[in-house]
Order: sequence, then structure tokens, then C-alpha cells
Amino acid sequence: MSALIAHISDLHLDGTEETTRRATRTVDHLRSLHRSPDLLVVSGDIADHGAPEEYEQAAALLDLPFPVLVCPGNHDDRAALRSGLLGQDPSDGPVDTEHRGTGFTVLACDTSIPGRDDGHLGTETLERVRRTLDELPEDIPVLLAMHHPPVRLHHPLPDRLALDNVEDLVALLEEYPRVVGVLAGHAHTGAAATLAGRPVLVAPGVTSTLSMPWETEEARAVRTRPPGIAFHVLAEDASLTTHFRSVP
Repeated sequence: MSALIAHISDLHLDGTEETTRRATRTVDHLRSLHRSPDLLVVSGDIADHGAPEEYEQAAALLDLPFPVLVCPGNHDDRAALRSGLLGQDPSDGPVDTEHRGTGFTVLACDTSIPGRDDGHLGTETLERVRRTLDELPEDIPVLLAMHHPPVRLHHPLPDRLALDNVEDLVALLEEYPRVVGVLAGHAHTGAAATLAGRPVLVAPGVTSTLSMPWETEEARAVRTRPPGIAFHVLAEDASLTTHFRSVP
């Protein structure tokens, strides 16, 4: 049976009514689906200020009847995320997590740089990904999830705050054909591109949507559009299909 992976990003939880309403509406929609996802990926910027109370809110919101995999974004605090969401002792090292499902694996890679908004795949994270890929059975397809898109999105804001060592990710993808795609967030816009022959799939924003330069004179994040979700269908033959949906 194909795996169904729901993918949301950029909740920016800050305790305010509007942000809470948009995030709750998104999660309630996932709860109401005819078929529950096999996994929900939340690709960063879960909290807006990295405060403990924001992760307390996130933990309650993401207490779902299906598995949830998170990775940090540039607004997140590694130690607070570990403590508030993962139930781990707080530390400032990379928050690299994984989910091994039935017939697939998703590896969440920390691309955050404490104190900065751009992204980087550190040596520790890349080595961990390689070790995991080496130990997994050959027939298990793998998705990588990260906050910063490793591709150009043709918008000055995310392109200025992008992943700064894409060449290291390209080398990894060329080394491991079993990685069938890359999931990302950060840009507050649903998007699809390719890197090293693999699809790069960017989830829409929950808290806001980024207007593109050809849509409005001032390209900025707006809340006049509904939150968005990406649904990735990973088939038995390891092919990947993505559907983008607005939350009704």
C-alpha cells in the first residue's frame, strides 16, 4: 500500500489568537481526513520566538493519532524544541530525527544555524544521514526533510536566506539513489523543483503565504490566503506524487 505523508511548515506559534486559529484549523483538517496520514512532517519554524511556552502549545497541538516528525527552522530554539516537543534533555546540538515507517523512512535534517536565518547542513548531520542510509535495507526508499530549501525559488527573501552548502547535499544524493526526494519549508509557499534528479517539495506556510514578485508589487507574507498542506504519496515502486491543498 502507498504511504501517505502529510507535510506542513512554518506554524510560527506565538500564542496570539490569529496564529493559534490558523494552526488549529490546519491540524483539525488533518484529523478529519477519511484516511489518516502514515506520517506528518513539520518542516521547521514551529515556534516564532523559540520560547518554552510556544513549544508547550505545539506539543498540545501536535498530539495526534498518527506519527509526527519535526525538524527545527531558523525561528526555533534547539534546546527548547528538544525539551518541549521531543521530551529530551535540552542541548544545542543539531536536532536530527527520523521516522521508520512501513516500507519507507524519512530523515529530518537540522539546517538551522543558531542566531542566523540562513541554513547549513552540518558535518554531523550529513554523517548521521550517511550512517542511517548505509544501515537501512536496500529496498527502503528514503525522504529527507529539512527547513531550508536547497533550490532557488525565484523570490528575493527565501533565496537570500537559503541553504548555503547545496553542493554537499547534491553529493549525498548522487551517492545514494535510494533517496527519492527532499521535503522543505521556510518559504511560506508551496513549490516543486528538482535537485540532482530528485524532486524538492516545499510545503505551503501555515501562518501566512508569501506573495511572489509577479503577483503583487510588494512581495511579502500575507494572511489573506488560507493555510496550506502538501500531501506526498510514496508508492510501492518508490515513485512520489504530491498534491497541494488549501485548508477549507
